[in-house]
Amino acid sequence: MTYLYDGTFDGFLTCVYEHYYSGKADAIFPSGAYQAGMFAKPHDVRTEDGKARKVEDAITEKISPHALARVYRVFRTSVEDKEMLLLNYIRFCFRHGPSAACLHTHPLVLPVDKAEHRIANEAHRLCGLIRFSVMTATDSDEDAYSWEATVSGRAIARRSAPEILYARISPDHDVLEFIAPHFADRFKSEPFIIHDTERGKAAIAWRRRWRIEDFTDKDATLLTGTLGEQAYRDLWCEYFNTMAIKERTNSRCQRGLMPARYWKNLPEMNIR
Repeated sequence: MTYLYDGTFDGFLTCVYEHYYSGKADAIFPSGAYQAGMFAKPHDVRTEDGKARKVEDAITEKISPHALARVYRVFRTSVEDKEMLLLNYIRFCFRHGPSAACLHTHPLVLPVDKAEHRIANEAHRLCGLIRFSVMTATDSDEDAYSWEATVSGRAIARRSAPEILYARISPDHDVLEFIAPHFADRFKSEPFIIHDTERGKAAIAWRRRWRIEDFTDKDATLLTGTLGEQAYRDLWCEYFNTMAIKERTNSRCQRGLMPARYWKNLPEMNIR
């Protein structure tokens, strides 16, 4: 049976519940990513909080809290067919007990381990590769109204702290909630927005509190650079070029530590 769900983590857990109590899942797809076939008729699964919590409790009690955290992290990856990888992983661990999660070379565990490492590595890497710009919200009454209407709850930060740190990222995986705590602790009293342009959402933080909200390029246009922003960018690029030792340039090492796919959001790689 092919299950379709709404793309949320609770929706996926509901599919796991239905697999055990309604019918075996041969495939699980987010509704928007499924292409209908000629013969198979998919089953739309409605997300139910109660069923999702039962699966969460079962994973925590029968496997471990760490296993539940691993399932969640892998769900946030962009790995192909991640739903079935996770379903098979959960079934395997239910069958063989908590120790099954430690069988790292088993064919049902290894892909999950690799996916978890991918998102963890990207989150760690982005903590050092995100570049913030000092921005302000637009000043006209009409734009201020749009700011309140389209970016609900953020007008407080605008009124109390007109300068906002803003950064764009385009990660391979959905890492926002894994990097937001790092920057919320780092910028304890400064509001900031980390905009994931690939997924149309952002981590919005102020005074150590953060949340994830929908955020589009249109929302980003309501922010404008401060007068000194370009000067700071130029200074950073000048510092980057001045400190570099051309004779010791190692492009291969640089691409390994700072992959080219991130360069479009790095001022020092675009302004020479």
